[in-house]
Amino acid sequence: MFDAHFPDLTMLAPTLGVLTAMITPAILILAAGQLITSTSNRLGRVVDRVRALSASFEELETGEPKTAFVEERRRHIFNQLDKLTSRARLLQLSMTFYYLALAAFIATSVIIGLLAFVTPEKQVSPYIPVGAALTGMGLLFTSSILLIYEARLATTAVIDEMGFITTLGRRLAPREWIDVRGAKE
Repeated sequence: MFDAHFPDLTMLAPTLGVLTAMITPAILILAAGQLITSTSNRLGRVVDRVRALSASFEELETGEPKTAFVEERRRHIFNQLDKLTSRARLLQLSMTFYYLALAAFIATSVIIGLLAFVTPEKQVSPYIPVGAALTGMGLLFTSSILLIYEARLATTAVIDEMGFITTLGRRLAPREWIDVRGAKE
């Protein structure tokens, strides 16, 4: 039945199909954007930690040391800075891959829209956006693997830090504190 107030939506079916296909990569675009934000925050924490360690190192090197075990502290700072350098490199590489993935997903959406106008015969066209989307997914996967390595480095750095503090604590703590702790374990 024809109603003049409601257009025949079957005429819009090809257009709606193209629009739906163009919007589908938006989920992957959103995911890539969230991963970029998260990775950027992780990189910011690494930078903050480097700045804090640099300040600690400068305190050790300027004037009379106000703390015990200066050499051990200096060695610990160098060890931590080495791990932070590796983490920063992994995070930077991971962010690069996330941005490339984001670009691939945006390209997928644009390619779908362009192919609807350029190649209506649809003989080769379906493979182009699929290739762009698969490229983006491969980049997301690679970046996720890099972040696994970075998280392992972060955990190792925290464990090293706790070990260093525990060692210093045992050296500096009064004997009765250490004996009480040993009795609880």
